[in-house]
Formats: sequence, structure tokens, C-alpha cells
Amino acid sequence: MSNRKECIAMILAGGQGSRLLALTKQIAKPAVSFGGKYRIIDFSLSNCANSGITTVGVLTQYRPYLLNNYIGNGASWDLDVSAGGVFILPPYATEAGGQWYAGTADAIYQNQDFIDGFDPEYVLILSGDHLYSMDYREMLRTHVEKGADLTISVMRVPMEEASRFGIMSVNEDGRIVRFAEKPAQPESNLASMGIYVFSAAVLKRVLKEDSKNTSSDHDFGKNVIPAMLAAGYGLYSYEFDGYWRDVGTIQTYYDTSMEFLAEEPPIDLSSKTAPIMSHENPDPAQFIGPQARLSNCVVANGAQVFGRAERSIIGSAAFVAEGAEVKDSILLPGCSVKHGARVLRTIVGEGAVVEAGASVGSLDGEITVYA
Repeated sequence: MSNRKECIAMILAGGQGSRLLALTKQIAKPAVSFGGKYRIIDFSLSNCANSGITTVGVLTQYRPYLLNNYIGNGASWDLDVSAGGVFILPPYATEAGGQWYAGTADAIYQNQDFIDGFDPEYVLILSGDHLYSMDYREMLRTHVEKGADLTISVMRVPMEEASRFGIMSVNEDGRIVRFAEKPAQPESNLASMGIYVFSAAVLKRVLKEDSKNTSSDHDFGKNVIPAMLAAGYGLYSYEFDGYWRDVGTIQTYYDTSMEFLAEEPPIDLSSKTAPIMSHENPDPAQFIGPQARLSNCVVANGAQVFGRAERSIIGSAAFVAEGAEVKDSILLPGCSVKHGARVLRTIVGEGAVVEAGASVGSLDGEITVYA
């Protein structure tokens, strides 16, 4: 029986996420808790499942244990299929010795044997630390119709933010004619989302060429895509008009989390056709004490709230004691806010304890991280 797949996905999930400060001190960025119930990687895994892509390689690197344990065999995302499934792909020792992946392109190159094992026509390359809901089948259809070598998912961003992204210019057919990684003077606001569909044979060829280039950083945005453009490969854009966020900083993580407290959140997490799935939580139901006062809050399973909470996200197994106040804050799983403590506009890390009577954060100024 052949394992051949039309399309497989490779999720780059090894990021250290240093700009998330203490939130990623012990875990990789894709494993950071989000929205009380989820972890960031849930969005990419759910998108794969909802798009019918059931063979997924997850490339881990930095502090991988929690992420590996969380993903398991992929059953929580309906990805535990007999002729596919989720595969954890950490760096491994080679003839040159053991070393971390040198860049995003090198990470895929080092796992070419895994890709070859499924002999796919197309390879979807994703980041494990973006929040969005997308049906990848539409992007794959565009790739096939255009006869593309590489299709890049793009979205329009405010012109003043364009210098933070890989920016491209396209012709009337959507073919990419110029690409610049984080340009100081962007000529377009069409930004790469870091989502790629490659024709598998082309991917194999260009990664091998890049691996031989000693001056390369072995990165898709910096090296591989510009080299492909210069060599005349067929690069096309797929414009996405939905919600997408890269929660790479404390401010964007906080702001994005607060967006999900809206009456109509930017992504329908309970959609019947494209749900965002997560690892089954063994915690019991939440408990709200008799003196508790809650307003505009998400409260996850296992949480116990006896105090006051307003416009906040209270993660699984978090605890808010009687007499405590939590406002405009995010309590990550397993943390505790003890009696009389005040937590204002703060992200409290996993397992952290805010002691009785303490005052953390302020409603003005920068976001506080307490871990």
C-alpha cells in the first residue's frame, strides 16, 4: 500500500520567541497558551485538519518537551490517521555532527527524507506561531491553476507597517515580480504571511542549491525566495482577506488576546465547519464561587474564581482567591492570584503565584509580565 500523498504540511515550530520574554523561558513560542483553552500551534494544526491535510511534520527545536507532549499522536485534531498523522521532527545528528537548524529553509532541507517518504506533489510550509483560520485547499487550487513553482499567501497591511514584513510586487496575473525582506522603503503593502505551497520537486531542488551556498542564512525569506525569483521560477501570490496575527511580541500577544473577548471574536472558535481544536483538557469544569464577580471574561476548565475579574482571560486550572481583583489581564494555566492581590493589565505566566496583598501592573503604560 502506497503512502503517497498529494500534499503534506511541514510546520516550523522551533521558535524561541525571545520577544515574548518570560512567556517562552521554559517553552517554545508555538506552545504558549492562548485564549484560556488553546496553545498557539492549535491554529495551524486545526487548519490542516480542516483542510483535509492529514500528514503533518512538526519541526521542533527550542525546549520541545511540552510541545511534543501536547501534540502527541495528533488525535485531538483528528490527525491520527493510519496512512499519515502528525510526526515530531527535532534536529538530529548527521555526519557533520549534531546541530540546531540553521534557518527555516535548512529545517526543511534536513527533513527531506521525511518528505520523500510520502512522495507528495506539493508541500505546504507553515509557521506554528500564527493565529488565523484558513482553508489551505483554496491556496493549493490557486497554485495548481497557475502552474506555479511556489505560491506565497499574502495579505495587505498598513503601509506604515510594511517594513516589518517580506513585501512583494505582483503583476495583473498575481505573479510575483519583486520581493524584498523587511524593506526600509517598501514599494507595496502586500506582505508575506510565511505560508508557502511548493511543488515538491522544485522545493527539493532549490533547497539542495541553497544548502551549498556558504554565504546563505538558509532562510526562505532572506535567501530562497529571492534566489528563486532571480532564477526565473514561477512565483505567485494568494491573497488572504481573513484575520491573521503574528503574536511575536508581548504587546501583540496581549492585544490579540483581548480581541477575542469581543462579543463577536475575530475567529469563530466554535465553527461547525472549521473549528479550532485543542488537546483534550482533563481538568474538571470551572468553579465560580458565591462571592465571585465576573464581567466580560473567558474562564477555562479547571479554573476556580472566588474574587473579581473584569475583561480578562482566566486559563485552565488558574485560581483567583476571594478578595482578589483581576482586570484587563491574562492568567495563564495553573497560576494563582491570592487573597487581596490586585492584577491590572498583566500577563501572569504559567504556574506563577501572585502573593496575598500584592499589587501587580497598572492600567496605564506598558503591559506587565509576571512569571
